[in-house]
Amino acid sequence: MKPAEIFKDQLLSSLDMEFLKTFIAIAEVGSFSKAAKQVFRTPSAVSMQIKKLEDTLGASLFVRDARSVRLTEDGEMLLGYAKQILALNNEVLARFLEPEMTGTVRLGSPDDYGSRLLPVILRKFACTHPQVTVDVVIDTTERLIERMEEREVDVILLTASPDQPMHKDEIVALEEPLVWVGLKGGHAHLQDPLPIAMWEAGCVWRALAIRSLQGMNRSYRSAYMTSSTVAQRAAIQSDLAVAVAPRSFIDEPIVRLTETEGFQDLGVYQIRLRARPDLDKVAQAVREHVIASFEAFKVGELECL
Repeated sequence: MKPAEIFKDQLLSSLDMEFLKTFIAIAEVGSFSKAAKQVFRTPSAVSMQIKKLEDTLGASLFVRDARSVRLTEDGEMLLGYAKQILALNNEVLARFLEPEMTGTVRLGSPDDYGSRLLPVILRKFACTHPQVTVDVVIDTTERLIERMEEREVDVILLTASPDQPMHKDEIVALEEPLVWVGLKGGHAHLQDPLPIAMWEAGCVWRALAIRSLQGMNRSYRSAYMTSSTVAQRAAIQSDLAVAVAPRSFIDEPIVRLTETEGFQDLGVYQIRLRARPDLDKVAQAVREHVIASFEAFKVGELECL
């Protein structure tokens, strides 16, 4: 094969950034026509981009019917990669084609991911943006929303149940199962009433826990009332209480409590990212980095503390 032909084959097999942007827009809004408005293209141009992307990958990305558009299994897989690719592309462009970013960004997070995943995310961001300062605020979801309304923070992570309405400036960064947890070999889960390390009113974990307990017809008492995951883990490790936690956060000596011990899973909850609509380039870079980091976390390429 001639060099020109080899180059052509490589070019044809590359991924177009604009195609990936269109693909992500469709995946997030669930509509080709709505996505077309977001990417400033006609619906026919959007359809053509997706057709070319599917031809390049040799896979079908969407299932379409009269009422909705949803991702195929291949589309679900591509979505995570696409967000990482675009975020990395933006980082490279910012690094080489724009003046070095400087400034301060205020990022809010609940304690659960703020203490275990956010340090890893920000450490990686600091490597590519050493002149940017990220001030972190750890607070409850309700208070973080209030802080954003008061313009005290630029970007926030918040917890929500899937049935809660989405804010116009929100995206779902992560959806993960919540499960009951206790001490390995412990006895707290056998007590009646059940001692629980609880969270403050308004927390989605608390609401799901109470719903689960009611479904099990299980009496309980609030042994610890705290939104600190450190305090909750201490209570569990002392065998003084049980709690709920994201499945990915379980490590010994804390173990999952299953139907064998009389417990039911609590379903899924969401980590959503909300940003002010008037972000500057520095804050936008933080937002994109956090989104890409959660995508890496989903596929096991980023580990929490």
